[in-house]
Amino acid sequence: MKPCKLCQDRGVIISNQVAVPCSCNRQRALFNRFKNAGLPDGLRECTFERFDFRFYSKQLVDPVHKTTYYDLARRAFRAAENFVRQFVQDPHIDGLLISGPVGSGKTFLAACMANALLQEEVPLLFMVVPDLLDQLRATYNQDRQPAGYTEKDLMDAAREVSLLILDDLGAHNYTEWTKNRLYSILNYRLNYRLPVIITTNLSLEKLDEYLGERTTSRICQMCWPCHLAVVDDIRMVRRKERLQEK
Repeated sequence: MKPCKLCQDRGVIISNQVAVPCSCNRQRALFNRFKNAGLPDGLRECTFERFDFRFYSKQLVDPVHKTTYYDLARRAFRAAENFVRQFVQDPHIDGLLISGPVGSGKTFLAACMANALLQEEVPLLFMVVPDLLDQLRATYNQDRQPAGYTEKDLMDAAREVSLLILDDLGAHNYTEWTKNRLYSILNYRLNYRLPVIITTNLSLEKLDEYLGERTTSRICQMCWPCHLAVVDDIRMVRRKERLQEK
């Protein structure tokens, strides 16, 4: 973030010989909330207003959910909006499990919720599951410099934050150690009624296969399921559109 032109990052300006808070204070507080939440820069512009329904077919019907791709997207979108609205009133509501193939808008929708709640000053963590597991492993790797945190620091943050968003809970190489860490996080949050938003490209059956019955059972107990379906990877479609515009 560039230095403030008014106060040069001092936080105050002199007006009529009196020191008053600079208008950048709120902007910097918001910037720090985004930074501390772990939301990647590329997702900070994801908003409900920018969610594009044109990628979801009104003709194709999902064979499992027996409704069109478009209707599934509308349901997931409403569930996400409702979660944000209700969470502000009650931080102990059920979370969401957003499933769908790669490039179906799962992460975008999760980021929409994160951005909306950060504007409301809600403490949250946005964690990409493979990155979280790598960070946990790194605390035990003697060949790598620690990043100033321990395994307990990471686990406590994931367990205790008001809202945890776990992005890309997919078909990774889960060892018993990593499966136990995910179970510990989710079990703690279930017991203390702290919601979690999860995105995954796996079905519940596949989640059970990769994570185990006890972890999947807790996810089902904590989260309402939503599904997104697309014909083509939205990221690839957008890239083609940008190339055609040049």
